[in-house]
This record gives sequence, C-alpha cells and structure tokens, in this order.
Amino acid sequence: MSGLLVPPGHGRNLRSTAHDVTFKVTGEHSRVSSSFEVVVPPGFDVGAHVHTRSEELFYVLEGELEVMAFEPRVRDGGDWRLWDSRDGRRPVRAEPGTVIVVPPGCPHAFANRSDTPARMFFQASPPPDHERYFEELFEILEAPGQIDHEAIESLRRRYDIEQLTPMRHHRA
Repeated sequence: MSGLLVPPGHGRNLRSTAHDVTFKVTGEHSRVSSSFEVVVPPGFDVGAHVHTRSEELFYVLEGELEVMAFEPRVRDGGDWRLWDSRDGRRPVRAEPGTVIVVPPGCPHAFANRSDTPARMFFQASPPPDHERYFEELFEILEAPGQIDHEAIESLRRRYDIEQLTPMRHHRA
C-alpha cells in the first residue's frame, strides 16, 4: 500500500473559458473524496445550487471570490448576491485562506467578480461524481456555437445538482 504524492503543476488538467480544473485526487486514489485545483476566471459565476448527497469544501488560495453557503429566506432564482438567511447571513468576499464547507442540502454559490483569476482547492465527496461532471461539462462548454443550456441542466440533474440560479461566464 502506497500513498499518493501530486507535485505542484501535476494532475490531469481540463481547461475551458469557464475555468481551469486540475484533478489532484480522484476516486481511483480515495474512497472519501475527489480533490481539484480550480482557477476561476473573472466573470465566472457557478450559480446558486444545492446537492442532496454531496459535501464540498472550498479553500481560496489566490484572488478573491464572492461566496454564499446558507439556506436563503427564499430560493427565488434571482441574483444570489442579494440573498440573505433568516439568521442574517449574506454572501461574503472570500480572500486567500478562507475555507467554505458545504454540507448536503445547503444552497451555495461562488463567483469571481474581480478582474483577475482566483485559484482554489476544491474537494467533493463522494468520488467520482464531480470528476465525471467536470469532464462532461467541459465537453458542453467547449462545443462550437452557443452554449447548450439544456444539456447543462440535464447534466446537473444527473450529478445531484439542483440549479437555483444560472451559471454565467464569458467565452473568449
């Protein structure tokens, strides 16, 4: 039995105009979680969403992200940046060193509203759901022509993602 060591700059990389994901630990190596390094470009908004089974952890390494991880008063589908919770929580700016833990059933979102890329460590449990999700999402995002939002919606349903507000990004 041996452990896994993934040096800086290593791991399988998927790159699109939406973001850049490097697979660090996959279901092949862990029964507990998949781990990724994610570069989030300016203008990307994952959109508010919720998982019934998955647990996630985000650790901001560089740059800043606007984030939320709480049950809003109303899941109205509007701009999640304006949401608040019954106990007064609101979206916040996450700077390097910020950790966000999202249990199953908790609505959450992140967006890069700055003009520079942000980089985060992202962990999703159980594996390999997010690995497969990223692979299929990148195929949709990089297909020629207009983004197929129906295909993204179908993909998200298959991978335990209930989308509450739309994903947004700027194509290059």
